[in-house]
Amino acid sequence: MTNPPHSFARTIGIDYSGAETAEASLKGLRAYQALGDEEAQEVLPPVGPRKYWTRRGLAEWLMQELDGRVPAIVGIDHAFSFPMRYFERHRLAPDWPSFLDDFCAHWPTDEPHTYVDFVRYGHLGNGAARTGERTWRRLTEEATGSAKSVFHFDVQGSVAKSTHSGLPWLRALRRTRPGLHFWPFDGWTPAPGASVVVEAYPRLWSANYPRDARTPDQHDAYAIARWLQEADRSGDLSGAFAAPAPEAVAMTGQVEGWILGSTWPPVT
Repeated sequence: MTNPPHSFARTIGIDYSGAETAEASLKGLRAYQALGDEEAQEVLPPVGPRKYWTRRGLAEWLMQELDGRVPAIVGIDHAFSFPMRYFERHRLAPDWPSFLDDFCAHWPTDEPHTYVDFVRYGHLGNGAARTGERTWRRLTEEATGSAKSVFHFDVQGSVAKSTHSGLPWLRALRRTRPGLHFWPFDGWTPAPGASVVVEAYPRLWSANYPRDARTPDQHDAYAIARWLQEADRSGDLSGAFAAPAPEAVAMTGQVEGWILGSTWPPVT
């Protein structure tokens, strides 16, 4: 039995950080990539005064690299959308591009010199008009059994700051590279040859691989890139792309987003 043909010549894993500002050099912001069948390697920022990636610099690198010439899949460790209760509370259409525009209008966390907490506490933007409850979780977070709410700030393992700082860069990437497939918002099954951006949760995969000399942040990024590479080559990735059943869950997932590799019903 032979393995199916490879869909992606390049897999990229990003462990995100919502610390400080979009221009800050962040030790917790890491990227790894695997080319073909080669071992995943860390991608470092361009040589310069900053030792680590900035959110702005990493977004610009992705905009440059994801030009469509080489099919790639990128897994990013933050939520891509919010729970349905958020859409209902703020009377928003269940439409992801509109959500991104509305979010960025209230949470301009990609602006220079802007911390997430500046918006949280009313110094910039209008975050008070677009809030949620820490008890609200997306269906995909319930499905993993451990992922925290996008509104659960200031706790160990929180993804809230990463999400609130990362969403504007998803919109920027989408605008710059309209040919990218943002899964599952653009459909559960990407077109052949398309480059794909997915939400990843490294806890699902990081224990599968020896950590060696990597820091926890490095290892999370490595685990994303390596799992995507291996799942593509084994054929498991096509199964991971499949829409969850029943249809109502899949429809909600196309608004709230979905963590690649989470399955329905929830883990108990």
